[in-house]
This record gives sequence, C-alpha cells and structure tokens, in this order.
Amino acid sequence: MTKIFNDPADFARDTLSGFARAFPGLVQRVPGGVVRASQAGRGKVAIVVGGGSGHYPAFAGWVGPGLADAAVVGDVFSSPSTQQVVAVASAAEAGGGVVLSYGNYAGDVLNFEAARAQLIDAGIPVRSVVVSDDLASAPRDERSLRRGTAGDLVVVKIAGAAAEAGYDLEGVVRVAERTNAATVSLGIAFEGPTPPGARGPLFTVRDGRMGVGLGIHGEPGVSEEPLLGARELAELLVRRLLAERPEGMRRATVLLNGMGSTKYEELFVLWNEVVPRLEAEGVEVVEPEVGELITSLDMEGLSLTVAWLDDELEALWGAPAHSPAFRKGPATAAPLTPRPVPVVAERAIPESSEVSRQVAKVVHAAFETAATALAEAEPELGDLDSVAGNGDHGRVMARGARAAASAAGRAVEAGAGTTTTLLLAADAWSDRAGGSSGALWGAGLRAAARVLSDTDLPSQAVQVACRSALDAVTAYGNARVGDKTVVDAFLPFTESLEADLAAELPLGPAWVNASAVAARAAESTASLSPRLGRARPLATRSLGHRDPGAVSFAVVVTAIAEHVA
Repeated sequence: MTKIFNDPADFARDTLSGFARAFPGLVQRVPGGVVRASQAGRGKVAIVVGGGSGHYPAFAGWVGPGLADAAVVGDVFSSPSTQQVVAVASAAEAGGGVVLSYGNYAGDVLNFEAARAQLIDAGIPVRSVVVSDDLASAPRDERSLRRGTAGDLVVVKIAGAAAEAGYDLEGVVRVAERTNAATVSLGIAFEGPTPPGARGPLFTVRDGRMGVGLGIHGEPGVSEEPLLGARELAELLVRRLLAERPEGMRRATVLLNGMGSTKYEELFVLWNEVVPRLEAEGVEVVEPEVGELITSLDMEGLSLTVAWLDDELEALWGAPAHSPAFRKGPATAAPLTPRPVPVVAERAIPESSEVSRQVAKVVHAAFETAATALAEAEPELGDLDSVAGNGDHGRVMARGARAAASAAGRAVEAGAGTTTTLLLAADAWSDRAGGSSGALWGAGLRAAARVLSDTDLPSQAVQVACRSALDAVTAYGNARVGDKTVVDAFLPFTESLEADLAAELPLGPAWVNASAVAARAAESTASLSPRLGRARPLATRSLGHRDPGAVSFAVVVTAIAEHVA
C-alpha cells in the first residue's frame, strides 16, 4: 500500500518535483514533465517518452544522454494530457524533429496523437512509435492491439542511442519500430497495487493462484492459473515468449522486471531458472537487465521481456547511456546547462455580447453542478472501473470537472462569452483529467464550443452543440454504439434530444427526457463486452457490470438539467 503522500490528487506532481530535486545534474523540471538538464546539440532528434505516474523508473528515470531527451508524466496510471505532451516536446525539440514513444493504451494514444498534430501545425516534424509488446493482450496477428509494458525500455534505449549517434528522424523511427516489432513480454501478478488514498488494492489474486497477463496500470491478469514454483514459472514464461521467436533469430536482450513489491532476491532466483532454458533453445542472451525497470506502484508481480537483436540493434542497445535510473558504459554525467522554463501565455478574452456573457454564466453554473455530482459519484465510478481497469475513472472525472468549473469561473469573471468560456473549460478538463476520458471530454466540449458564439446565440444552439460534441467523441475515440464506451449513452441521449426538439417540446423537458434515456442506456451497458480501451483484454470480467464512462455521462447530463432549462 502506498503510504507516503500529502493530498492523493497531488501525488504525481509531488513525486515529479522530488525526483527533479534528487537529480538536478541530469534532469530539469518543465511544465508537464522533465527534460535533460544538458542542452542537446542543434539538429539532434529529440526522444520524448511518457505515460502515467506510478511506473518509476519509467518514464522520468529514463531521461539522460543516450536515452530520452524528455519525459511527459501524467497522474497515477493516467496518460498525460495533450497540453502536457505539447509543452514537454516543445521544450525538448532541438531542430531535428521529435519522436514520441509511449505504450499502446487508449488515453496515451489519444493525447499523444492530438499533441503530434498540434506540434506539426507549429512546424515541428514529429513521428510516433507506439510500443505494443504485451503478448497476453492480443493474438500475434493483432499486434497493433497489444499493450505496451517493459518493452518500452528497449525501444526508448535503442531510439535514444540512434538519436545520440546522429540518425535523422526517419532513421530513428526505423530502428525504433523494428525494435518494437521484435519485442515481446509477458507479466505475472500475485497482488494488485494500491494507489495513494485507495481503500485497497485494485485487484486481488486468490491464494494459490497467479494472474497471467497483467497490465502495468494495475490491470489484473487476463487469466488465473495455479501458482508455480520458480522452475515451472520460468518454463511457462520462456515457452510463451519463444513461441513468437522470429525465424532465424538467435541473439536477444532479455529483461526480467519486478513490478514494485517483487524484489531483487526473488527475481534472481527466477533468473537463475530462465537463462538455462533460453540457452537450451539456442538463444544468445545479450546484456540482460534484471531489476525494477517499469513498475506498477506496489504491485506484487513481474514480467519477462525478450527483444531480438540484429547487428545494428545490438550495437545501439549496448551504446553508452546515463540517466537517473538506467546506465550503460562510462558513467559520465553531462554538464548542467539550465533551460529557460517556457512561459505559458494567457488566452486573450475576445469581445462578447451581453447575451453570450449571460449564457457563459449558465455554462459555469452547469460545470459547478457537474463537478459536485461527479464528486458524489466518484466511489461508485471507481468501483465500476476497477472491474476491468485501474479504478481511476471516478477520480479523474471529478478532477477534470472541478478544473473545468474553476476555469469557467475565471473566464466569466474576465467577461468571456459562451465560446471562450467553454473552450477554456474544455482545455482545463482535458489537462487536469488526462487519460482517455479527459481527452474525449475535452474534444467533445471543444467541438460544442466551436458551434456557439461569443457574440450571439445561434438558433438550435444546444442540439447542434450536442451533435457536434458527439461527432467529435466518436471520431476521436473511434467508438461506436455497442463498444461499451461513453458513446453508448451519448448517442441515445443526443437522438432523444433532437427528436423531442423537432416535435417542438421545450428544451427543459426534452433535456430531462434525454437524460433519462442516457441513464437507461448506461444501465444496459452491463450486458455488453468492451471492444475498445483498457478493459478490452479483460472483457469477460466486464460482463455484468456497467461501463463507467457511460454512467458518468448520464450523471453529468442529469445533474445539469436545471441549468439547461
């Protein structure tokens, strides 16, 4: 159990601040994460890695010469926001373009890809390398659906070495993608992690059993099997990993990784059984790593990774590197060259009409009510999310809504109209919530804002805004009805609202009706099996339980009915 913290909501920020203070010669704090303290040579490709907190030494511990140039750090088990990625990548960029590397999780994909588009619009060449090494989360012929686990380290190390050696942007991407394609991992869980302030672990494993195929965000194994001794466990891991051995490959680096509470002595016992089995299969193990490489807070568990190497990848894997948590070759610390901290400019408040400012006040009041409702629903939403996820949905939704309400309040005080108030609230929700829910709510709210106005009140404003928001969410998350997501409540809500308004029912009663439709639709998601997102690998666990995203949507639209009317 995580015991040392102040406010659990500030755990990630406090962790990152303490980390930067502990390694001032290697990293420097910037908004959204950390960058290398030493300035990169002009023209060098910048490697920007990232993900949620709770995984140290990933991802901030990998920032340094020969590895990453920067790390974007989100809240515990939650992806960083789009704004964080843009800020950190902008600070790290040195004229050679940026490679964004992150694990294949829905929230990370949404936020890093949105940031990539913004950076490209700003004139910075950016490519993404999405790590997908976890063989338990999808079959071999659906590699693109696999999660990223300890393979992140191998990809970042080889990409970082290539960038340090002067490879151009396409060259770095080439070796990074080849590394990802040649890397597989499998994890074993004995007990789930307990995030700061949580009442207990995210999952438990029955006595005498172990979870096979864990996720690093606190997801349990995709199956439970009898607990094995070291010899039998080594046999299971090696057999599963070598089943995907590329034809003709014999050299590989191997990582045995502790997830937080399975410590070094236990890992050494298992390693002693793993190596002979690899060698018996003709595998030449090259510069292996045993220890805590990417963790899940205090999870009891481990993972084994095999990354197959050719001559080029082997040389890059063995090249010197120096970071707070990972080192190869000569331990030469780079000189400290402080970077200026980017100044975030305040958004200008455009002129607005009286009617738009009055509507903006209603928008602010609606966000305040939504934030209160989500705070009350936080335990229930967290319990729903913990069935097949990491249990953070209630927390991030409440946090995002509270940030949006505060931003809307500041906008109203500054005289903002409807569109500006909603845009500022959307950015605050997305940035503070992070994860897939933060990205989706931010996208939907921004889309709604853009069809409104700071100067007048367009006809059919509410239904047009709702439809625009729905279109943005479905396009951004690539979700459809039946996928067991927020869309399963959002689409019926929108269709009901449009039908009632077309029948000339007043907006207030139409919204109440649509909210009831959304609530019923959210209840019916219990019978669905998730086809997208973090819950997909644990689809059978999700059956019989409502989707937390659909439920939280129903909570919001029901709570704000009085303000819409």
